[in-house]
Amino acid sequence: MNVLTCKIPMKMAQIVLFLLVWVNCCLAEDPKTLDIGATAPDFSLPGIDGKTYTLKSFGSANVLVIVFTCNHCPTAQAYEDRLKTLTADYKSKGVTVVAVSPNYPQAVSLDEMGYTDIGDSFAEMKQRAKDKGYNFQYLFDGETEKMSRLYGPIATPHAFVFDKQRKLQYTGRLDASEKPGSANSEDIRAAIDALLASKPVPVATTKTFGCSIKWMDKSDWAKKAPLVWAKEPVSLALIDEDSLKILLKNDSDKVRLVNVWATWCGPCVTELPEFVNMNRMYRNREFEFITLSADVPDKKDKALATLKRLQVSSKNYLFNSTDKYKLIETLDPKWQGALPYTLLIEPGGKVIYRHQGSIDPAEMKKKIVEKIGRYF
Repeated sequence: MNVLTCKIPMKMAQIVLFLLVWVNCCLAEDPKTLDIGATAPDFSLPGIDGKTYTLKSFGSANVLVIVFTCNHCPTAQAYEDRLKTLTADYKSKGVTVVAVSPNYPQAVSLDEMGYTDIGDSFAEMKQRAKDKGYNFQYLFDGETEKMSRLYGPIATPHAFVFDKQRKLQYTGRLDASEKPGSANSEDIRAAIDALLASKPVPVATTKTFGCSIKWMDKSDWAKKAPLVWAKEPVSLALIDEDSLKILLKNDSDKVRLVNVWATWCGPCVTELPEFVNMNRMYRNREFEFITLSADVPDKKDKALATLKRLQVSSKNYLFNSTDKYKLIETLDPKWQGALPYTLLIEPGGKVIYRHQGSIDPAEMKKKIVEKIGRYF
């Protein structure tokens, strides 16, 4: 929002509060990036293997590569395989690659997680490393940010290459192409090769493209977002058999997640907040969440009240018939009738996931993001 042109009337106290938040969030300076030639600052950080690592832990390395990265960022994910290849290619040459997550996990809001199934917590770092088979150590600095503020990464990923004396000789990108398969870490490889050959690094600094660092003092939106989302309108419309068939054909360009629930179904109501989170994560992409109530039509008000209480601001429908078997056969002949029931439908109507009973939220998010993509 442009502060100078906003025409929304606000009380003076609200204006002052808004400006204070805006100044804190947008004008606060990021830490300065370490200068070429500077000595690597020491650190003490937990690794995903349960050990604590300091700069001396990597003392035997001829070249030390520290890459600030994270779980949720699409650019960071686009470089994961290249980082693994880089590690494998140079391990025998005395090059050690270390990844560090600088992000304060609570500063990442749900609507910033549209390209991931997990956030940036330490536990989720362990999960991502396991899922991808990381062959490098992954350290967590999101708790204090002490190391990250000394090094000054600009975005994820951001690489720092140190020589044997731990003097910074290169800082910047891995390469100039985000798309996987289109590059092979040329910039950082040139720096490493030069150091191994005892030659000057040809290009010591490059710009780096990616997600901004989620510093602790810039987490205002993540705190405010739930309050904004809570004000979103929630509605419930009746849907007949023919309209349901059209919905299931999915002539849109979006992956549709359809959840069948009812107010009298305890597990249904219990898991709805998980679907709300998924909707907030992926709705700005090629994704659409739809609820379908199996309550009888005269219980529409009760169903709507439940949806409002749980802030389900997606497309919500209630099947306009008391014939539950018609609902079952129309929705999915493979459905045996138990609730809750969940379908993931790709454009064109192909069902790529169906599940009777409560879902595993982690599994569901992974299926969604693998379908809509993890990077640009």
